[in-house]
This record gives sequence, C-alpha cells and structure tokens, in this order.
Amino acid sequence: MMRSVDDVAEMGCCGCFGFSFARKPEKIGRSNRGYGNGWSRAPLLEEEVEEEDDGFDRGNVTDTGTEDDEVCHSPVKRSEEILMDRAQNGLICREVPVKETDKLVRTEDEDGNKMINEYVREHKIGSGSYGKVVLYRSCNDGKHYAIKAFHKSHLLKLRVAPSETAMNDVLREVMIMKMLRHPNIVNLIEVINDPETDHFYMVLEYVEGKWVCEGSGPPSDLGENKARKYLRDIVSGLMYLHSHNIIHGDLKPDNLLVTASGRVKIGDFSVSQAFEDDNDKLRRSPGTPVFTAPECCVGDRYHGKAADTWAVGVTLYCMIFGKYPFLGDTLQDTYDKIVNNPISLPDDMNPLLKNLLEGLLCKDPTQRMTLEGVAQHEWVIGDEGPIPKHSCWCQHKTSHKDICDASVNNTPT
Repeated sequence: MMRSVDDVAEMGCCGCFGFSFARKPEKIGRSNRGYGNGWSRAPLLEEEVEEEDDGFDRGNVTDTGTEDDEVCHSPVKRSEEILMDRAQNGLICREVPVKETDKLVRTEDEDGNKMINEYVREHKIGSGSYGKVVLYRSCNDGKHYAIKAFHKSHLLKLRVAPSETAMNDVLREVMIMKMLRHPNIVNLIEVINDPETDHFYMVLEYVEGKWVCEGSGPPSDLGENKARKYLRDIVSGLMYLHSHNIIHGDLKPDNLLVTASGRVKIGDFSVSQAFEDDNDKLRRSPGTPVFTAPECCVGDRYHGKAADTWAVGVTLYCMIFGKYPFLGDTLQDTYDKIVNNPISLPDDMNPLLKNLLEGLLCKDPTQRMTLEGVAQHEWVIGDEGPIPKHSCWCQHKTSHKDICDASVNNTPT
C-alpha cells in the first residue's frame, strides 16, 4: 500500500535511521526543515525528547561504535583533507568569505530576549540529537537568520563511525559550505566558535518559505508545472555541487526549501562528502532510507553522484504523486522494495514525464540517467528552455590563473 507524503510524515518516515549500514533499528526519525544536522539522520525516540534547561536536545544518538561500523569508512582520501587542499589553493566559490567569529557574548536585550553577539532570539525552528535550529534577528541589518546551535562536548561524545564523531560531521559541513555560493544552495553567513565556551553556532540565511512537498495532498496536487520549476532549481544546484566534487548524500524534500519568490534552495550538508577527480565511490551510508538508491541498500561501495541522482528521482515522484515510490512496513521491507520492486507509474501519465522518472529511478546505476541528461530532457526543458549555467567564481579564478600562467610561459626570455 502506497502512503502519501503527509501520512509518512506523521509516521516520521522523512527521517533517517542512523549513521551506519546496520539495518537493525526500525524506528523512523522525524522530519526537519532543510537546516538539519542530525535531525534528519539520527534515530529518534518514540516519545518527544524533553528539552534541557539550556534548550538543547540530547541523547538521541548512540555514543559508542560497533564492529558493524566498519562499513562506514570515508573515501580513500578523507573529505576533510580534500577540502583543506582546495581551501589552500583558493578554490572557493565566494567573493566574500564566510565570517569567522571567535568571541561569543551571550546577553539579553531590553525586552528580555536572549542574544548571541548581534543576534536576538525569536523562536526555535527545529531540534534533534545534535542541537537545535533557532530563528534570530540581527541588530545590525535587521534581517532574520537561521542559527544552528551545538554543544561541542555533546558532539564529541557522539560516535558516527569508528574514527569519527558528530563533531567531524559538523566541521565538514562548515568546510563544505564555506566553499559554496550558488542561488539554489542555502548560504552560510557566519561561524561562531569561541574556544573559551562549549557553544558552536552556524549562522545561515533564513529561507522564509516551505519545503517543496509541504501542503501537497492528493496525487498530482503539486502539478507538473510547479514540479518542473522546482526540479530545474534542484538539478541546477546539484549539478553545481557535483561539478565541485561534492556529494550531497541526503537529498529529499525536507532539505529543499522554497523561498517566498518560489526558488528552491538545497540545505543540510551534514552527510555530504568531497571526492577527488572522478573517484566518487563511497561506503558511508547515505541519509534517508526511502530516498536511498538500490546499490546503497546492499552495503557495497556506490557512486555518490548516481545515488544523488536517484534521490532526485524519488523527490520528483513525491512532487508529482504526493507519495513515495518504494515504502515498506519496516526498514528492511523498504530496502527490499527499493532493490527488487519495479516502479509503478500510471499508464495515462505524460509520456515525457514517465520517461524521465523511469530514467532517474533505474535500478542499475550504470544505466541511470545522469544529471546532464536530466537537464537536457524534453520534459525538463519544457517552455523554459535549457537550465541556465551558473557562472562559478572559483572556476572564473582558475581560468584567469590559467590564462596568466600561459601568458607568463609564452613571454620571450
């Protein structure tokens, strides 16, 4: 029986089941809106976790590793090393770097609202086992920001792999977001990390909208035109990530925020990985089971770009039909359906859209449609024309450097 997106959200199926390929847990995490670190990945308890006096949710992620974690190794060269090399070589897509603040001042304004530095607290947006996301307003520019707040001591206790803690995840997310600048990706504004305190903050742009499937009820309620518009934004952002050798790893409607003007922005890079050259093979489990590619379900190495593309297909299916293509009554049943069941599509649907979904949700990753193929697909192009190419700052700098180097080499001596 197919369940709607709203039904599954009630069950908590938008969440993830943990950090490893171990398939034992069958409790399904709650969904979170696009800013999540751990909210969409950690298995949550059946009862709502009580908020501590300091406002942080704790204790939802196991802080010990097991032998089964051995399947969660990072790529041959760790993402952190790759990202550090890129930063040292200036391969950053930002004209203005992320602000880094090493001094934290926690006060209250005249109305008794809590403040961190220039930011005045308004209300909590989401929470989970890593920390919480809170809406703040800046006293300097009056704008709203979504701030992800963590306790460093808590992150260091959470074991996500034999040699990694949740702190590694957070720091890697920061390293990745420091390099990115694209209209379809949530922007990191500032990192506040005072070595004298236990607090760690990521200040993100606040997307005052909804996630792409929010409010979709009956099948096709979103409509092909809106789904096409959203898909074009998703593909544009994801192609940008892949062109910079970044795998998102947890693409799903919960992590796709829609601005007031209707633009989709990709958020939550907490399970993202960097790779070198064309070696995008990974072994660490991707984020959310219902969006997991077949090749990931069996625990083998998989190609990150192809797995991301499968997740695009599942997301498009959700936008069109308001339900998931493969969902079982248990976690293992869901994986079995993803691996073995054919995709079910109505006979009377738009043949171009049907062709696109079949290409995206092809079980064989070597035969699956690529993002480049998606961008050139007739249904995606529609009346809008080709997806506009983003002018990348780091590639512009690299091209300029190559021209300068060539000029120097050709200068007569």
